Amino acid sequence: MNDPEAVAAAVARNVHALRTRRGWSLDALAGRSGVSKGMLVQIEQGRTNPSIATLCRVATALGVAVPRLVEVAETPPVRIVRAAEAPQLWRGAGAGSAASLLLGADAPELTELWDWRIAPRDGYDGEAHPPGTREILYVLDGALTLRIGHAAHTVRAGDTVLFHADRPHRYQNAGRRTVRFVMVVLEPALTDVAPPGEA
Repeated sequence: MNDPEAVAAAVARNVHALRTRRGWSLDALAGRSGVSKGMLVQIEQGRTNPSIATLCRVATALGVAVPRLVEVAETPPVRIVRAAEAPQLWRGAGAGSAASLLLGADAPELTELWDWRIAPRDGYDGEAHPPGTREILYVLDGALTLRIGHAAHTVRAGDTVLFHADRPHRYQNAGRRTVRFVMVVLEPALTDVAPPGEA
């Protein structure tokens, strides 16, 4: 699943299926997600590999967790995701910087489990998630600098942090060794409310 073409194909199938199942046009999904119709067309045709931010917007609009957009089949009662099946959705500028989406669930709240590695002097700027979203990070190795607004927090190996992620935030590695952490995203399920002007 680290093959960009395989990820793009899975996203294309799932976004189209979820959209049509709801009876939405591309214009309706664009209005709900804030993602342009042109980008949605490219996504559904498998012609682009959307960013994490774009996937989050589309998933939120559809009322599902991001993993639902990249999975190949319907979720069985027991689901085991093998290491090779976890899609890598971000690669940083530093050698070895990457984020893989390990698993996710849609209800009762949208939940995602991520594996992050950030090389020295590299970082990732996270956009604000929907209101009420929280993140839990557990640092496995190295020291992570978590920036929320103007405040910076150092989270070292063995430390755990919980924060409200409905505001811009940054994961940064100011150290000399690669930092590795696991992250759980908890996003409250949103009710299906049509945007202004949509019948």
